[in-house]
Amino acid sequence: MLPRFLLYGCAGWVMEVCFTGMGAALFERDRNATATTYLWMHPIYGATALGLEFLHDRLRFLPRPVRALAYTTVILGAEFATGWVLRKALGRCPWDYEQRGLNVKGLVRLDYAPFWYAAGLLFEPVREALLRITSEALRQTPEYRHAVETGAVAEPFHLGPVSTEQEAGEAADTFLLAEETEPRPSY
Repeated sequence: MLPRFLLYGCAGWVMEVCFTGMGAALFERDRNATATTYLWMHPIYGATALGLEFLHDRLRFLPRPVRALAYTTVILGAEFATGWVLRKALGRCPWDYEQRGLNVKGLVRLDYAPFWYAAGLLFEPVREALLRITSEALRQTPEYRHAVETGAVAEPFHLGPVSTEQEAGEAADTFLLAEETEPRPSY
């Protein structure tokens, strides 16, 4: 979970830098396409995306556009809640929409909902890619390879299609079993 949290946070930063840079270039005529983000955004994006994973597991029976609408609602709620907490803790929210767009207490811009909906549509393909990346990273660890080589854990064998979630879960289980079978050095 921690690797995905970190990767989601970085993906959020990249998304925000691209969005604000393009906005500056297109609407503010900033030839440098100056982009902005905040350090606070990494944990906000990371935690929100993990919440979207949780939501995905409960809504997987719905069509993807409907799930994206639910993700949009969660994203806007997370933006409002974290903005409110930051305003209380810091005396101000790093992003301030008071004088811009259709906003709610300066913390959320409702006119950005279509962009968040697009992010919601992209969430699942990004999630699948991150699950594949983290699963493959686990397979590359010495503990995993050692466990497979010694026969402590068999290399997963599948008949038929396998979901990315199942693949990621099996790699993680194998990694955890490999850690359990490895003798711990005593210091």
